[in-house]
Amino acid sequence: MLLIDKYAYLNKLASVHPLEKMIFSLGLLLITLIMRDERLSLITFFVMSAFIIVGAKIPLTYYFKLLLLPGFFLLTSLVSILLSFTSSTNALPAHIWSFTWSNWTVFIGNASMLAAQQLFFIVLGSISCLYFLILTTSVQGICYVLRQWRLPSLLVELVELIYRFIFMFLESMQNIHLAQQARLGYHSPMQWLRSVSMLIVALFVEMFQRSRELNNAMQSRGGEAVYWQEMGSYSKKNWLGMAAILLVLIVYGGYFT
Repeated sequence: MLLIDKYAYLNKLASVHPLEKMIFSLGLLLITLIMRDERLSLITFFVMSAFIIVGAKIPLTYYFKLLLLPGFFLLTSLVSILLSFTSSTNALPAHIWSFTWSNWTVFIGNASMLAAQQLFFIVLGSISCLYFLILTTSVQGICYVLRQWRLPSLLVELVELIYRFIFMFLESMQNIHLAQQARLGYHSPMQWLRSVSMLIVALFVEMFQRSRELNNAMQSRGGEAVYWQEMGSYSKKNWLGMAAILLVLIVYGGYFT
């Protein structure tokens, strides 16, 4: 089991109804994306981080590692926004840094700096909302809510199947990789390349075979997936708390933006 999936089942907010957690996280996510305010995004990040660390009791170090995962993609996006190129003969707009080499000038404009800064805070707040959802709610609970929202059953079943195949894929990859290591399959660069290619082929064949077996098993049961059994109940206190937080952020965002 993946550690992130383990926390989704064993966190302190696991007993909270999944509908409440989805509305809370998606509500804050929509506010962050619609308002596009840096201070509001930062407040959202701290609020969701507090619920993750203090409320759900997710370890701070693990949460920090999760934040580093999208950091690379965010960094590359910020670099592409910050840096602008133009001919050295052209007049530069308002900028905070420039460097001329040969016939080209690289510079960071004031407008691009503001855009990168806004993007950073919006992404930070949005990531915290999504992490709150996946760290406190199991996939079965999320699919249960999606069915309650009358989403197409095919879409929900695809989510469940993809989720199941993630663990099957990782288990098969670990077993094959361990067997290759026992045969010194990675002791040289050429052998490493050969072992990796064989690993990819073996995974493709095994996943194709397992998908056919899973499809046959589902067809024998009428094609129905396993539904999430509702164990929690709605809490009036939770709904009032969510409404208060969302209302405060909406008013704050509308007042300052």
